[in-house]
Amino acid sequence: MSLLSFPQQTRFYQGKVRDVYTIGADMLVMIASDRLSAFDVILPHPIPFKGQVLNQLAAFMLRETKDICPNWWLSSPAPNASVGVRCVPFRVEVVVRGNLCGHAWRTYSAGGRVLCGAVMPDGLKENDFFPEPLITPSTKADEGHDEDISVPELLAAGLATPEEWQQIEQYARQLFARGNDIANRQGLILADTKYEFGIYNGQVMLMDEIHTPDSSRYFYADGFEKRQQAGESQKQLSKEFVREWLIGNGFMGKEGQAIPEMNHDWVQTISNRYIELYEAVTGQDFEPQKWSEEETAAAITAELNRLAS
Repeated sequence: MSLLSFPQQTRFYQGKVRDVYTIGADMLVMIASDRLSAFDVILPHPIPFKGQVLNQLAAFMLRETKDICPNWWLSSPAPNASVGVRCVPFRVEVVVRGNLCGHAWRTYSAGGRVLCGAVMPDGLKENDFFPEPLITPSTKADEGHDEDISVPELLAAGLATPEEWQQIEQYARQLFARGNDIANRQGLILADTKYEFGIYNGQVMLMDEIHTPDSSRYFYADGFEKRQQAGESQKQLSKEFVREWLIGNGFMGKEGQAIPEMNHDWVQTISNRYIELYEAVTGQDFEPQKWSEEETAAAITAELNRLAS
């Protein structure tokens, strides 16, 4: 999708996956693209319907958690677009881990027992539950790699005040618990996820997407313990399979490494996996919608006019 233009637009920012338009001083339009990012690198082929999956799943989860904490989302006037309030972001990603997997497992299997200041106990296997969920923050980078950071370090760097961080951590734990409640009803386990927060009208507010395949990892609950006892890989829903494919083909986003070729069948497989996760998490059928740029822009403009009236 090319860049759009909206009345009262004051700023545009293109992230790894989302295009963000600032409207006036306190409104945002966020368009979820079909771009795919892994190891903080945008891969060369768009994934059909990925943007719609991310946008609709995030909207679903934001509605389901608005009683826990305020969030930025107001409406979704187009399949891959949402409108909401503009927050001043904390430059921190709040990663919550219920299971030993992904980055935590790579650290653990290399002998590390401390991640972002959080202690991981000895004697765990890959994908085991932690005694209680860990919060492992990282800095939020506009470009390049996010970096692990401990709570004392982020406070010393002025990324949040102690009072703000206490509120953020409380919200993050409650959101993770709710995410797992929703997942459990669908026969899933929310293994890990990340949240982003900001300030709006002096209040800590949840931003961006939550509990989507780009920000989260889900395991199937059925057979989980049996697979753990047998030392088998867990059946999961996330984009970790993309990372594993990249690693298997010699790419981890490091300088000098070439992104492996993504053929049509592989691109379609990724699209199908995103749709599978949407349906598994929400319990709803996914209805692919292909809107033109003109239709998308017109619907967003009409919604902005409605909200302004």
